[in-house]
Amino acid sequence: MAYDATRMADWQIAEEAEKNMPAPGDWRDRLGLEKDEVIPYGRVCKLDFLKIINRLRDKRDGKYIEVTAITPTPLGEGKTTTSVGLLEGLGKRGKNAGGCLRQPSGGPTMNIKGTAAGGGNALLIPMTEFSMGLTGDINDLMNAHNLAMVALNARMQHEANYGDSELARRNLRRLDIDPRNVEMGWVIDYCAQGLRNIIMGIGGRMDGYMMSSKFSIAGSSEIMAILAIVRDLKDLRERLGNIIVARDKKGNPVTTSDLEVAGAMCAWMRSAINPTLMCTVEQQPCMVHAGPFANIAVGQSSIIADRIGLKMFDYHVTESGFGVDIGFEKFWNVKCRLSGLTPNVSVITATIRALKMHGGGPGVAPGRALAEEYRTENLELLEKGIPNLLHHLATVIKAGVNPVVCINAFSTDTKDEIAMVRRYVEQSGARCVLSRHWLEGGDGALELADAVIDACNDKVDFKFLYPLEMPLRQRVEIIAREVYGADGVAWTPEAEAKAKMLEADPLMRDYATMMVKTHLSLTHNPELKGVPRGWVLPVHDVLIFAGAKFLCPVTGAISLMPGTGSDPAFRRVDVDVNTGKVTGLF
Repeated sequence: MAYDATRMADWQIAEEAEKNMPAPGDWRDRLGLEKDEVIPYGRVCKLDFLKIINRLRDKRDGKYIEVTAITPTPLGEGKTTTSVGLLEGLGKRGKNAGGCLRQPSGGPTMNIKGTAAGGGNALLIPMTEFSMGLTGDINDLMNAHNLAMVALNARMQHEANYGDSELARRNLRRLDIDPRNVEMGWVIDYCAQGLRNIIMGIGGRMDGYMMSSKFSIAGSSEIMAILAIVRDLKDLRERLGNIIVARDKKGNPVTTSDLEVAGAMCAWMRSAINPTLMCTVEQQPCMVHAGPFANIAVGQSSIIADRIGLKMFDYHVTESGFGVDIGFEKFWNVKCRLSGLTPNVSVITATIRALKMHGGGPGVAPGRALAEEYRTENLELLEKGIPNLLHHLATVIKAGVNPVVCINAFSTDTKDEIAMVRRYVEQSGARCVLSRHWLEGGDGALELADAVIDACNDKVDFKFLYPLEMPLRQRVEIIAREVYGADGVAWTPEAEAKAKMLEADPLMRDYATMMVKTHLSLTHNPELKGVPRGWVLPVHDVLIFAGAKFLCPVTGAISLMPGTGSDPAFRRVDVDVNTGKVTGLF
């Protein structure tokens, strides 16, 4: 049944739907899982991926469906809602369908954006658990990450306080860490701008090593990026040991292995490697695993979940963060390269309001009422904004993946506006559908489900944008030109010198290129909408994630620690003291 999404808040819909939610044991029978493959965690469960993948290794993979979007407004355009609605629509068509989404960060959940559970009748449940820690993966990640910093600061203190003979007596070797060249910081899962830059170790000789440090949000941790791409526990342990924490006074890397902390970090992550199983309000199975941001990391749910999902389901749906230029590009050239998996379909989520914004409409901001242009028909604005959609569509086609454009319906959309978008998309040779999953659940997503099923039968001519042997600067150039529409790339002298050094390092030639860029524009400037022309992409640094094996060219101004706004979501979150139920999540 569909709930009245126009009158019920998301948490109220979730509360009603959760009354009939399958218990962990029910999933064993429904998905054909063995008893020891399901690990109960309260109302949800984790799946033992290694046991499942070993048992189903010879089974043919299902269809692989990726969901992305046009360049979004700050409100988001509903990729998660579309992903959940698609699962429900496929379920209504009697298909064996499931998926995997990223775990939301507590920062956005308690800030302006709110949770990432979808919405209306296209919602993941149990919503409270999903929004507030789930089965503890992010907590495990924070413990693993911060343990590396504990090890670093303690070693720096001991090396400052003891001579070489005393260090040897304590079975320690001098790492000679340069306090001015510490690359790692601490993480917390909130938007805490007051922690972006800190001084730690204030006090006496026994109060740690005094130095500048920083906090980032948990989703930006290299460990989160690693969790999204590993294939098994052995791979995880190896990558954790290669994380560069700092540099010594000669400029050599100091890793977690040098600090002898990588094994303990892996111990913290031993449970986090298994995906968590949830479901939609219509009881379609959906895993949740990993939560790296897309503008500063890989922006994908895990390869592990995709591998077992393709074995368990005939149609497996995954989602990439933000728009085609960021999320899909990294799915295409990084995740698929590392996983060896080939997608059948990419669903491009679009909204009329976002296309109007790209046509020159007024600014859109969370917490502010939408301008009149977005609430009434305006074909002129819409037509001017459609090139943004067509640009992203051309990128997906360039990858050889079958595209389906999904207009995520809002009540303010008019018949003529919808017809205009359809006409332009269909003229480009792609499928275009309207989906009302937020309002009607699976029944509202039947047109979307049918288009995806049909597209899955088409031939796929998947090809990467660049060969792995291509040097870093050439990769960045081709991404900038072919995906963003730039005229070229301008490197600062410092960034270019660093890039040349990395290109000359034989150990880093197979590192993935992970662009760091705003999600609010095709360019590095979030204020530039539509499809800007005549611009050059500036690169001012390259971050090195040696554990994940990522080289991350940095464009524009990107903060790894967002700030909390003046009207954050936590002001409305509370607990019913009589029932213990959380209210106010959205």
